[in-house]
Amino acid sequence: MVALAREGGAGQLTPDGGSIEMRDSVFDEHVLWSGRPKVVATPMLYLVGAAVCGVTSAISTASAIVVSKALDASPNQLLAFAAWMASLAVAFSYLPRWWRSELEYMLTDRHIVVQRGKLRRSIERRSISYARIHWNPKHPGVGDLELVRAVPTGALRRRLSIVLTGVVAPDRVWAILRGVVPSAPAGDGHRLLSQRLDEGERVLWSAHPADGWHKWLPNGLRGVGSVLLGVLLGGFAVVTAMHAVRSIRIVTAAGMDPESVSFVALVASLSLTIVLLVAAGAAMLYMSVVRPARLSARTRYLITDRRVLIQRGDEELHLDRSRIVDVIDAPGAGGLRDVFLVLDGPRARAVAASGAFGEAPGAGLQPVLHRVTDVDSVRQILRPA
Repeated sequence: MVALAREGGAGQLTPDGGSIEMRDSVFDEHVLWSGRPKVVATPMLYLVGAAVCGVTSAISTASAIVVSKALDASPNQLLAFAAWMASLAVAFSYLPRWWRSELEYMLTDRHIVVQRGKLRRSIERRSISYARIHWNPKHPGVGDLELVRAVPTGALRRRLSIVLTGVVAPDRVWAILRGVVPSAPAGDGHRLLSQRLDEGERVLWSAHPADGWHKWLPNGLRGVGSVLLGVLLGGFAVVTAMHAVRSIRIVTAAGMDPESVSFVALVASLSLTIVLLVAAGAAMLYMSVVRPARLSARTRYLITDRRVLIQRGDEELHLDRSRIVDVIDAPGAGGLRDVFLVLDGPRARAVAASGAFGEAPGAGLQPVLHRVTDVDSVRQILRPA
């Protein structure tokens, strides 16, 4: 058995192949690996929230100065709102990092456990359907290991997953969890997946999504809604800019000194509002159109004699073929076909081609091969024995 020891907060392989006499205090199971986050970072969503709250606080503060100096009114409410937004910005920036810094991970005979103090989350090893690895682009060899369980569709649809954030060599930890010896190149996220296969594993089929102008189209109703919202925010920015110019001309004609604090605060408030609207609209368009198209060009599908592997930029999906119970193809963009891999798990078979995996589009890589030109080959290879 391959065992992992706890050194410096990250699991390290021991070359003797023996087991470490550690047992989990709750499940009373043998601990195969334990570790802690090597790199603690704030998720991008929280960073965006912090930036929005920070800019909103600055806008409110500038507006308070205008109200106090030019209108001679009380700015208390604006200042209170600015303080609240500033507090949220600090919270979004540092609380997730503080929370993650105290996490502990354990891999036992039967469970994967994430613990922080007395709080514990766990998932059974046998119920894991597939894994997603998110490599950290700033820290080579470090990433997040997300373990996902297939769930039913319909009324029981839900998301069930557990994430080990900031671990060293997450593909090595996934190999230990699967009960195989990690390959020598494991732990290097810059390598192609075809160069990090298990010992003796062979590639039977490889492809990438067919290229074309269709990749620039928004995906689904959520993508269309995001594009419309981005355009709407851009329109609001234009209208706000027009009204801002008119307002500045009016207050200048009324006698406000262009070098006064009130005038500078007014211009700053209006400018920050326009910048916030433009940035939000551009971000929506980028996330719904540009980013998916760029990632599509960096996507690669691999089917081996043991697994189905998907690599898309810094994100990977690892799926054992034993979890696949059916293959369903559906019409995709450009007259091509999308291949859905229907999964099975303990007391939770996912049987629908749409939404069978308990996650909405955009939640991350899913066991779906988009815009495949050779569906028959995929069916023949993945046909259950």
